[in-house]
Amino acid sequence: MARLQSKSFETPDEVRSIPHGNVRILDLGDIVVGRQVWEPGWRWSEHVKPIAKTELCEYHHIGVTISGTVHVQMRDGSELDITPDTAYEIPPGHDAWVVGDEPYVTFDFAGMRGFLVPPDVTGERILATILFTDVVDSTASAEQMGDHRWRKVIADHDDRVRYQLASFRGREVKETGDGFLAIFDGTARAVRCAAVIRDSVRELGIQIRAGIHTGEVEIVPNDVRGVAVHTAARILSLAAPGEILVSGTTHELLAGSGLPFHDRGSHELKGLSGVRSVYALGEAAARISGE
Repeated sequence: MARLQSKSFETPDEVRSIPHGNVRILDLGDIVVGRQVWEPGWRWSEHVKPIAKTELCEYHHIGVTISGTVHVQMRDGSELDITPDTAYEIPPGHDAWVVGDEPYVTFDFAGMRGFLVPPDVTGERILATILFTDVVDSTASAEQMGDHRWRKVIADHDDRVRYQLASFRGREVKETGDGFLAIFDGTARAVRCAAVIRDSVRELGIQIRAGIHTGEVEIVPNDVRGVAVHTAARILSLAAPGEILVSGTTHELLAGSGLPFHDRGSHELKGLSGVRSVYALGEAAARISGE
């Protein structure tokens, strides 16, 4: 929830240090801001890759450069020097390194909640609430809007989803065509995040649907696996435009949360044994604040 507040980087909430640099973290609740200082010789693929355990940096960065220069190289080969007194956006899938003899100092307003935090050990099974989102009728919408406008709408959609995932402490796993797969360590936060995403993207002239389930998942590089993931995906497939569906398991865990639900009956989910109860989140959920 937004509130009037101020914090100083002189007394940060956290300092994350690695060879050739550090990040001072200020946690403002919905937003985490990082002051990054990278010394000459720093390179993401050399100094951060062993921590991130991904081939490239998969965080989406938005910020302002104070001093120094960093060179960014994207997965598709495109490159850019980011210089002092400039604002920048760096999409996921990049390497970066300091250019010259001056430290690179920047304030970053996106991607800082998990940056330089080691991921869960590959192969480890953890309990998580799994969220799938999907843009409804994307092909028809793209044809109606035209390519140029559609690209802008989808870019805005992606920004809004990532912002809310960060706000509700969700972890983006991957994009799924016109949607996202994310996991949460809190069931209510996953559902509230889906509700806020649903309402925020309506301003763009599109609708999403969402499916949520809670269960054990296996952490693998850039993905999660397990029956629970398939269950969440199947629940997504039942959702109508603008609808957020949760499994019976998730619904039971939400007892006492104050979130309104409607019984959507029992369903056989393709490829899964047994009959599963499914519940739809009420429209009033996005107005219920708190975590």
